[in-house]
Amino acid sequence: MDKRSSSCGACLRLARARRGARQTFVDVFSQLAHRAQARLILGAVLLFLAGCSGAKKEKPKPAQSLDELRTQLETILKETHTPGLSIAIVHRDAPEWIAALGKADVAAGRAATPETLFRIGSVSKAFASLSILKLVDDHKLSLDDPVHKLAPEVWFENRWESTDPIRVVHLLEHTTGWDDLHLREYSKDGAGMNLRDAFDFDHHSRVSRWRPGSRVSYCNSGPAVAAYLVEKVTGQRFEDYVQQNLFAPIGMKTATYFQPPPASTTMLYHEDGATPYPYWNVIFRPAGSINASANDMAAYVRFYLNRGMANGIQVTPSADIDRMETPASGWAAKDGLKAGYGLSNYWKVRDGFVYHGHNGGVNGGLTEMSYMPDHDVGYFYSINSGNGEAFQRIDKAVRAYITRKLEKPALPPIAALPPNAADYAGWYEPDNPRNELTRFMERLFGIAFVHFRDGKLLAISLDGWNEPSLPVSGAQFRDVPNDPKEAPEPVASLALLTPNQDGRFFEAGTQMMKQIPAWLAISQSVLSAFCILTILAILLYAPFWVLGGFRKRRRRPAERWMRIWPLIAVLSLISCALIVALNDSDPITEFGSPTFWSIGLCCATILFAVASVVSAVAVWRAPTDGVRRGVRRFSTIVTTGLLIAAAYFAYWGLIGLRTWA
Repeated sequence: MDKRSSSCGACLRLARARRGARQTFVDVFSQLAHRAQARLILGAVLLFLAGCSGAKKEKPKPAQSLDELRTQLETILKETHTPGLSIAIVHRDAPEWIAALGKADVAAGRAATPETLFRIGSVSKAFASLSILKLVDDHKLSLDDPVHKLAPEVWFENRWESTDPIRVVHLLEHTTGWDDLHLREYSKDGAGMNLRDAFDFDHHSRVSRWRPGSRVSYCNSGPAVAAYLVEKVTGQRFEDYVQQNLFAPIGMKTATYFQPPPASTTMLYHEDGATPYPYWNVIFRPAGSINASANDMAAYVRFYLNRGMANGIQVTPSADIDRMETPASGWAAKDGLKAGYGLSNYWKVRDGFVYHGHNGGVNGGLTEMSYMPDHDVGYFYSINSGNGEAFQRIDKAVRAYITRKLEKPALPPIAALPPNAADYAGWYEPDNPRNELTRFMERLFGIAFVHFRDGKLLAISLDGWNEPSLPVSGAQFRDVPNDPKEAPEPVASLALLTPNQDGRFFEAGTQMMKQIPAWLAISQSVLSAFCILTILAILLYAPFWVLGGFRKRRRRPAERWMRIWPLIAVLSLISCALIVALNDSDPITEFGSPTFWSIGLCCATILFAVASVVSAVAVWRAPTDGVRRGVRRFSTIVTTGLLIAAAYFAYWGLIGLRTWA
């Protein structure tokens, strides 16, 4: 369960963001508010202001010593109101720094120490993969075994099961095609529940939306099902198997899947650094429940750097670590793209260096675990706050320190464009949403146009303008940032995929883009712009007729409802965004069960649809006399926009949305 975790020019930037922080399960509804409001309004304003200022914030200088790094990190904690930090920097042969800064419990004044347990979120998933690989090594199952044959009692739906069954590898590489957990599942307190009970609680998210083994789409239930397979094969509870076969031999002496005693663990806080979250008993513990200290995680990172060896013992064959770092089951992997999401372990490129690892997040806690096997160095850190700014600044500071004396990998030579490159020119839309709930927005705002010029792939989208990628081999490309201060990627991260029965695609990072007809792309964009302008026009017009209504000679009763109902529709739509934004810090609690806010959101969507329809009725029934021609035209136009928006939302199931169902 990952935190902070966007489409072609945009897709390339989105790929970079999603490779490093794509997997976030508490962002489902914040996406609705932030993408709709921030991208359309705040983003434009901030970009304008930034352009006017002409000033760019300088990158902080890399710390040259641990004392300097400690000072930088303490400053970040103070400036972002982040209570505490657990951190480890290690090399293959020994740890360099294991520490904790700040407070584990603000109210009690208890300091964080290297022994304090922090929640590591989705970094937990790797233990499901490691456990499965151990069973594969023992010839007790195979990564290619169909899940249905191993555990027919676990419900899922896959209409391609006869030809493309869900296999064990799909659970761990997130290629099942399942939706991510629904808010009802996230909000369920899983204290005392076993995995079978968790699967039976709700299964509606476990429906394949496309052929398994094609697209990567992050899904928290996949590793949990894999953990259940471990229980069936071994006859042990998964947590006990991990403790015996992984935690103990690796040297993770205090790591646990269960709630520790209060004195040994950190409190988790909202972004204000003062308001605590209650302990979250995740319904699928294997997906994100581990509590671990800096000491535990230092041993864990060294385990990867030593290719499965810990304390002189080969806990896992080195080939298993290689397999974890190598994507295999998706279309892009089958076409030869090495970068991507492997077995609970993914590639990410930062400042020209290639890292492996995973990040994670729970309510009030963010974690990063990264390592570079080619440079024999890795790091871990975890904060006890949901502050994304602190998380990113800490990551930059740590990476700058560990790479300050390292030489960047050589760039692969530029190749010629593939002979069939022209076939891939055209319009694309995202086709592997993590949350089906947000697909309606991703397909509109993630649309991109791809073309080729001067031996480069260029992409235009809302997030970027002519973002270039250079061919390196076959149909693979590496990203080249427009900013010359940013380091180019030393590995291919984009691939034009072999066409198949589902169409023509390319993949950047883990973002799958599907080619669509030009008429569809253009009509979607035009209608989206029309609907947005409609909403803005209603809001701009409303103050004038509302204020004019106070003057008797300007009152026109025949026009009243033609004006009021469109305004009600827009205000109800705005209220939806406000409800989401106001609960951005804890959407799971507020929307995962029937609450004032979740019911209010449901009612607001219904009101929007009703007001849009009634607005159309008001225009149709308005008398010929008493209604000015301009007002009638305006009302007809804006009502058309509202009806288009309402129909689109209804198609995607957003009208009467019950987030708790």
